[in-house]
Amino acid sequence: MFFYLSFLRPPPTHAFPSAGTISITPQVANDLRTEPFDGELEIYYAWSPVTPRLDPNTFPATTKPQKLTVWRQSNAYKAIPVSLPPGVRDGQSYRLVLTTHAIGHPHVINLASPSVGERTFPVLSVPISFSSRGRTGGKQEQIERVFRIGLGPKEQAFMMLREQTSFDLDKKVWDSGIGLSSWLVSLATEELSDEPEHVTSLRKVLFTRERRNVVELGAGTGIVSLTLGALCSVVKPAQEGCIITTDLVSAIPLLEHNIETNGGLFCSPTTKPQALVLDWDDENLPSEVDALDGLDVIIMADVTYNTASFPPLIRTLSSLTKLHRSPEDSTNTQSTGNVSPMIILGYK
Repeated sequence: MFFYLSFLRPPPTHAFPSAGTISITPQVANDLRTEPFDGELEIYYAWSPVTPRLDPNTFPATTKPQKLTVWRQSNAYKAIPVSLPPGVRDGQSYRLVLTTHAIGHPHVINLASPSVGERTFPVLSVPISFSSRGRTGGKQEQIERVFRIGLGPKEQAFMMLREQTSFDLDKKVWDSGIGLSSWLVSLATEELSDEPEHVTSLRKVLFTRERRNVVELGAGTGIVSLTLGALCSVVKPAQEGCIITTDLVSAIPLLEHNIETNGGLFCSPTTKPQALVLDWDDENLPSEVDALDGLDVIIMADVTYNTASFPPLIRTLSSLTKLHRSPEDSTNTQSTGNVSPMIILGYK
């Protein structure tokens, strides 16, 4: 189980530059914020200036991290003052960063690291506007996290994902989403001599220059499809194929926001994920999915937490696996019959 920094009491949306401090209450808990961290943890803060658009190839800048507090369950509800960014001026905007260490780039979650998840994940607030006009306050209802995607020995990209602070299950980053995304990074960048044959086949299917159609179920914030799209962009695939990332209608606005925010990760429409409503309770697949000229891979992460959803999920998977490819259209050269899509499931 991973642990995440978040805000029990978030920072304001607006603050006066002359205020000196703002007040927050940090939180350390599991992905659903239902199990608090049982121990002590040093928390540091920093400020990240807001730029017009995230540069996908550059570490997001921050001020030098400063120690904020030591988190314990006994002081979990305590409001803590945070000093404003040094020299903040009227009209500027910053994100507040919380981390558990001050070494290197502590505000970035490195999906290429084999030790991802050993440290509590950092968090960023959404932008705080500093202005001497109007009223201070306004409750933030979203947070952000920055992920590093290793694209090769000397290549990297950065992805910023937004989550809701509410208890909506489809609007948070879950453990298996991070775990599966990290595994996809290693799949794309590392080839082991003793790896199973089906893993080698999956790599060839996902990271091919040929046409490739992928559907993700229960995408949530979109972390898995966005990571996959960035990795596929490295091989510059053919101008056919798609990555369709699906969830309930309630998840689509946040999913679309995360896709557009990270548009610089993708080299073409074939690698940029497309958000689409797919409700497992609907007996028919969406027309956009049903019209695909074959399906190569189905991806899922954290979709098995609710056993009541198993029957509609199995029915949906059964419909999707019928969208197979003919042997001449498949990258699986060893097959002599119709080729069903491969299935990747991340779960805990």
